[in-house]
Amino acid sequence: MANQKILDAKQIVIDEIVAKTKESATTLFFNCTELPVADLTELRRKLRENDCELKVYKNTLAKRALDSLNYDLEGELNGPKAVAFGKDAIAPIKIVSEFAKTHPTLDLRIAIVDGEVTKQDKIKELANVPSRDTLLTMFAAGLMQHVKDVAICLDLHSQNLENN
Repeated sequence: MANQKILDAKQIVIDEIVAKTKESATTLFFNCTELPVADLTELRRKLRENDCELKVYKNTLAKRALDSLNYDLEGELNGPKAVAFGKDAIAPIKIVSEFAKTHPTLDLRIAIVDGEVTKQDKIKELANVPSRDTLLTMFAAGLMQHVKDVAICLDLHSQNLENN
């Protein structure tokens, strides 16, 4: 039987994974086995700059934690995986996807986004979503067009009233 200290240490890691998964909007699993340490450190830094975190856990402990949260990752936790946690639903996906473009050994596998298991095809879609600031700018520009049209219409109407 395993030593109680070892079991307690494993339970602490499981509890950490559960807590981080619950408080994160996105939990992204990816393969980074062939990534050099310097590149992994660079990825950590980029994630940290965007209020995200990168951790590497044993798959058995990650599987136990996710099982306790009722997530079935359908065998995706085979082989070493890194986990990126982010409070923003899109940020870790965009950062890791962008990083994977210059580091082809990095392989995005599966994610939990807003409480739902997300496969590779959906992850790729989310990686192409513009940033929040860009979306807000696009929204404001769309609103401004309507305001501009109303202003032109009112100006033409007032000019028409003056001429009559």
